[in-house]
Amino acid sequence: MLRVGIVGCGNIFPMHGYPVDKLQDTELVAVCDIKEDRAKKRAEELGCGYYTDYEEMIDQENLDVVHICTPHYMHAPVAIYAAKNKAHVLTEKPMSIKLEDAKEMIDVAKANHVTLGVIFQNRYNQGSKLIKETLESGQLGKIISGKLSVTWDRSDEYYTRSDWKGTWEKEGGGVVIDQAIHTMDLMRWFIDSEIEYVDANISNRAHEIIEVEDSAEGVIKYKNGVVAGFYAINYYGYDAPVEIELYCEKGIAKMVADKGIVTFKNGKTITADADPHEVFNYGDVKSYWGVSHVKQIENYYDSLRKGKQPDITGEEAYKTQKMICAIYDGGKSKERIVF
Repeated sequence: MLRVGIVGCGNIFPMHGYPVDKLQDTELVAVCDIKEDRAKKRAEELGCGYYTDYEEMIDQENLDVVHICTPHYMHAPVAIYAAKNKAHVLTEKPMSIKLEDAKEMIDVAKANHVTLGVIFQNRYNQGSKLIKETLESGQLGKIISGKLSVTWDRSDEYYTRSDWKGTWEKEGGGVVIDQAIHTMDLMRWFIDSEIEYVDANISNRAHEIIEVEDSAEGVIKYKNGVVAGFYAINYYGYDAPVEIELYCEKGIAKMVADKGIVTFKNGKTITADADPHEVFNYGDVKSYWGVSHVKQIENYYDSLRKGKQPDITGEEAYKTQKMICAIYDGGKSKERIVF
């Protein structure tokens, strides 16, 4: 039985707490949050202990696995502390705010022989899997170019409800690192090539109270020749379905929200979407959370049992982290970032 602790009892907590509680060979022994009322509430929900200091929890509970659901700036310090105490780590995205912190997370996990996993649950959506499998099979030929758009709504009120979002120091950015990162990770995963350069613009155009960007656009050039454009804003009127399109030699692969649509030049079309019968109860949370968190968490624990690497390791997530950090470096310096 693996002893599990979760650090961070905010909005994303149920996506970790409830799956861990349902797994056969795990025991959620403690949760932690600096806000005691939140930690206590989650502990009562799931019948475990609680702490307000993550170091104390890790020191006292002899944990096998630590899940990290904290604000972004705490991902690296919690992961590093847990790994040094011989606990496996599964952290929410992004890995970190700074690239050097992400690298340290990988190095410390390796030195202590523990497994570092990073959540990018959208790779487990049926539509994402269809596109990835079709590309890997060669049926679409080479990818020629790609584009993605994320146009969501994060109001000033959304930011006033948080004591860390909207700041460079604690969130590490805005629409790119928080909202668009999942879609950008998917496109990088689909294209499956090292990056040659990133050329990006970032700005805050519609928010009064935040330091970080609410709009970003640019180009990512991959070493396999693919040129991909991206456009992301979080001042739209609602959370419109995200879109990715990959123009290939033998057709077009398109993702709209969770749905994957592959249209071949010969007229054949294949699609995949979320199965409405595939549900998981995360407690009292918004219904749009599908089962993909559960699938990634199950894959992570399956890898621990079998002594192998999970699908999304620290090294794999680092590739996306490097891309995100390059967008910020280039957006701030107004220079192309060459890898």
